[in-house]
Amino acid sequence: MTLHVYLSGEIHTDWREQIIEGSQGLDVIFSAPVTDHAASDDCGVAILGEEPNKFWHDHKGAMVNAIRTRKGLEEADVVVVRFGEKYKQWNAAFDAGYAAALGKSIIVLNPPEHQHALKEVHAAALAVAEEPRQVVEILRYVLTGTLPG
Repeated sequence: MTLHVYLSGEIHTDWREQIIEGSQGLDVIFSAPVTDHAASDDCGVAILGEEPNKFWHDHKGAMVNAIRTRKGLEEADVVVVRFGEKYKQWNAAFDAGYAAALGKSIIVLNPPEHQHALKEVHAAALAVAEEPRQVVEILRYVLTGTLPG
């Protein structure tokens, strides 16, 4: 069995790389949004033309980015949604809701201090992890039935 895993959320740490590296040898195909913050913010105006109003600047970028995000979420078997410590990831919350509406298996990854704020997102998830290693262990278990050694 091959799992298609979409890695959504926080872009300021190496959690994606930790999961991808830890999953070496497993039958997993990963996808993710564009994680270059400047490119993600400016893609709409860079491609479609400048906007003097910041709202429309951001709107164009969000729409262009949504093409990739929707495809990734719709093709995923599992959606990992990471909420980091430093910033509020409103886009990650939106991705989690979209994934839930699509009936996707969701793993939420967040520090313990966000438990209360994310209770509704957690209620839609099949697992809530605090470390990327735990996500890898879930993927390994799902694919092989093997528990952590």
